Amino acid sequence: MRNIKSDIILDAKGLSCPMPIVKTKKAMKELEPGKVLEVQATDKGSKADIKAWAESSRHHYLGTLEEGGVLKHFLRESSNDEAGGKKYPHVVNNDELKEKIKSDPNIVILDVREAAEYIFSHIPGAVCIPMGELDERADEIGKDQQIFVVCRTGNRSDMAAQKLKKKGFEKVFNVIPGMSEWTGDTEGIHQKGGQQ
Repeated sequence: MRNIKSDIILDAKGLSCPMPIVKTKKAMKELEPGKVLEVQATDKGSKADIKAWAESSRHHYLGTLEEGGVLKHFLRESSNDEAGGKKYPHVVNNDELKEKIKSDPNIVILDVREAAEYIFSHIPGAVCIPMGELDERADEIGKDQQIFVVCRTGNRSDMAAQKLKKKGFEKVFNVIPGMSEWTGDTEGIHQKGGQQ
């Protein structure tokens, strides 16, 4: 089983509906933007409840793992930087990135989502450097390579592309809309094999 880093663990084991979702709502209110909450529950209905609630709110449902009869639900609080407008001028859409992947094996796909988001599903070969670590880890990427920056919706990747440009990276492209609408191949815990 992969270790997924969560910032807060909520113990909802032994509770039945509606208590896991009630406790989850309360915990999410206290969670800082961009942080990941792990909800541990034994109520089988909590999977559908938590996913539906997260998708109807501003929170991001990452996925659920089952381990020893315990459902581990992972949710991410949307960060304030996801609400801003896109400002980086060099963009490609998801279809253009799919074509680029086919035609040029030397491109770098930089995934700036949180590690937990990446572990559940990412583009094969993508490098994960979360947005919050980009300043310290930018030297892991070659400045002479074409870099296609992805996140969930295109907002964090917009900010990341701007940061890279300021650090002297010249061939940087923001991918819009990103993983929220990616229909190409993926790998990770929730492999899609071309479907999403």
